[in-house]
Amino acid sequence: MAPEFPLTRRTGRWRGLTAVTFLFAGVGALAARPGLLLAAAVPLVLAAVVRGATPPAVDLTVERTLSDDAPDPGGTVEVEVRVTNAGDALADLRLLDGVPTALTVEGGSARHGTALRPGRSTSFTYTLTAQRGRHEFDDAVAVARDPTGAAERRVEVAVESAAQLVCRPPLPAPVALPLRATATGVTGETTTGEGGAGLAFHSVREYRRGDPLARIAWSRTARTGDLRTVEFHRERSATVCVVVDAREAAYVAPTADDPPALERGIEAAGSVLRGRLDAGDRVGLAALGPTPCWLEPATGADHRVRARDHLATHPAFSPVAPDDPFFPTLRLARLRRRLPAGAQVVFCTPLTDDYALRAARRLDAAGHPVTVVSPDPTAADSTGERLARLERSLRASTLREAGLPVVDWRDGSFRAAVEHAARRWSA
Repeated sequence: MAPEFPLTRRTGRWRGLTAVTFLFAGVGALAARPGLLLAAAVPLVLAAVVRGATPPAVDLTVERTLSDDAPDPGGTVEVEVRVTNAGDALADLRLLDGVPTALTVEGGSARHGTALRPGRSTSFTYTLTAQRGRHEFDDAVAVARDPTGAAERRVEVAVESAAQLVCRPPLPAPVALPLRATATGVTGETTTGEGGAGLAFHSVREYRRGDPLARIAWSRTARTGDLRTVEFHRERSATVCVVVDAREAAYVAPTADDPPALERGIEAAGSVLRGRLDAGDRVGLAALGPTPCWLEPATGADHRVRARDHLATHPAFSPVAPDDPFFPTLRLARLRRRLPAGAQVVFCTPLTDDYALRAARRLDAAGHPVTVVSPDPTAADSTGERLARLERSLRASTLREAGLPVVDWRDGSFRAAVEHAARRWSA
């Protein structure tokens, strides 16, 4: 439980002074040495001073300045913190800036210690490495001790500026993930059984007044003398919803240095979303996790920007694993109610547990053809890791046996993983 501020306490810095006093006094009395008895008065006086010590009042003004509040991923941000003492003299002042949880200090230190006279200021700097997300800075924490260091007061100090850092990576390169209903090989379009304008041959019929000249079968007309018009399969844009598994189970990685599966899932979602938008589809975005996220399927440049912002900064996709409760049945039911009729689903999940498998099958059974994109977060160094990899592989096989395509993305680029899966689907 986080402490409530302000907080005052005894530091215990001079613990043992009373024992030292009795030691000197006892030895001096037993040895009949007046000097030791006189020396016992020193720790006795100091102990009295320490016992009466009170922590100083703290009245500080803190300003935080960022070299860049909207950096690119991996960029370096220098943070400068300037502290001004608007109260009494502080003999021992220690400061801790409220660094966002998901960011790490790469250079310098977010801690600073100094003595600060009234009206004087001090400053310190440190550097952060930016990563995707909206990162909120907390208030700074100040710890002030009295001159003896025996008592201290801890307070939170509101910072007057630079409360957040926003890192919005661009959408990754588009990837043409085939949809379940695609039968023509034309990315982004769904074939119907009706004839009309399109790209895939459907039939040849008699010429009708007003038919485009480009659709007349001139070679057949030359042989038979009859005008004939070529019909193609009609094609319509699809409605696709990209669903990202944002549960705590998605915040896993093969090693501590690798990005969690959620980050790879977001990358895959961005590639698919951009690819389907480029193909002319209506594309939406959702999160399956403790924090709801829903972006209605749409098209256009403005929708593309909204989708990018959602993937980059929405709380549902926080870089830090959620600690809020997740209600699996309720969240899945809400998602099903929001999906438009007939919408296809691209489910980005690492398949680390059976719930992800059940969610994919239930969405598919509800009339939303599901394609699973699964970044592999498993390792194979230990027996437990190899078992987790085998269980995940069995879940993917179960989905394939049920007719759900699975893109298993282990190594290499996402585009290569999709191309490899597409070759398997068409084999």
